[in-house]
Amino acid sequence: MTPKKPLSLEMFDYSLPESLIAQRPSRARTGSRLLHLDRQSGSIGHHGFYSLPGFLAEGDLLVLNDTRVFPARLTARRETGGAVEIFLLKLPAEGEEVPCLVRPARRVREEDSVVLDNGRTLIIRRRSEGFTVTGKDTGLDEAVEKLGQVPLPPYIHRRKGFSDEEDRERYQTVYASRPGAVAAPTAGLHFDEDLLALIRERGVSICNITLHVGHGTFKPVRTPDITAHRMEEETYIVPPETADMIESVKGGGGRVIAAGTTVVRTLESAFDGNRVRAGEGSSRLFIYPGYRFSVVDALLTNFHLPRSTLLMLVCAFAGTDLVMTAYREAVKKEYRFYSYGDAMFIE
Repeated sequence: MTPKKPLSLEMFDYSLPESLIAQRPSRARTGSRLLHLDRQSGSIGHHGFYSLPGFLAEGDLLVLNDTRVFPARLTARRETGGAVEIFLLKLPAEGEEVPCLVRPARRVREEDSVVLDNGRTLIIRRRSEGFTVTGKDTGLDEAVEKLGQVPLPPYIHRRKGFSDEEDRERYQTVYASRPGAVAAPTAGLHFDEDLLALIRERGVSICNITLHVGHGTFKPVRTPDITAHRMEEETYIVPPETADMIESVKGGGGRVIAAGTTVVRTLESAFDGNRVRAGEGSSRLFIYPGYRFSVVDALLTNFHLPRSTLLMLVCAFAGTDLVMTAYREAVKKEYRFYSYGDAMFIE
């Protein structure tokens, strides 16, 4: 048997002017641009996102991720007066001690009390696997609800580093309903209710899955051979009606269209060799070139960071050479990149 050829990290690199990293969303959700990529012909077209319904057909199924970003970022002060930033890695339940990131981490003792802006106290503990935080005289869930900030990706810059009113609305899909993510499923940020209604009018069905996007989505790949990289676990839910709709559409010759890489990972993880299984699950699935897709037929996605697992998934779906050609074209045409940027539709 011929050994598999290593997949070099450099294959997924590209040059991007900093000016093309979107710092704000488009004025209207559907006002972003849409690059259309045809996998068979290799053709590249340039459109507005409002043109998306024209690429969909009666009998298709659009699958959305209905996770909701929770305000995972808290600021506090140590007893000595030093500022501390706490980034929760999961949505806290009442009385729960949850894993977190702390900055600056080196100044935190084995167990440290920190005071929030409302005078309530949290306890940070240093564990072998990282940090945890819990409430001392307040519930952590209450602290998040009252004082939490929407966590933005590190490449989006704000005054004093805090999200603002626009971010609280726009760094959330219009159909977000299940809190638990620390990052938005950004392909869905382009939809508004009117466009979704227009898609339905074309005879396209719409259903949901839930995958709570974790902090691992920003974890860089550091291994020279990408196949040695290990994904962090994320939990997902596939409702029974979604599993049934996918089976029906597949049987009827329609396409399953994933709105984002999180939907792709969920559906491919839940596939049991015969159909998509309904229920809760967890996934460490790393999709890179060579992966054989079982469920997804077309993909709507934003433009992703160089060397990222998200870019590798897109390359697996459409071919590395074709995707990197499309990215170079997008740079040339001055598309806006990353979370608040423009979109690509691959079919």
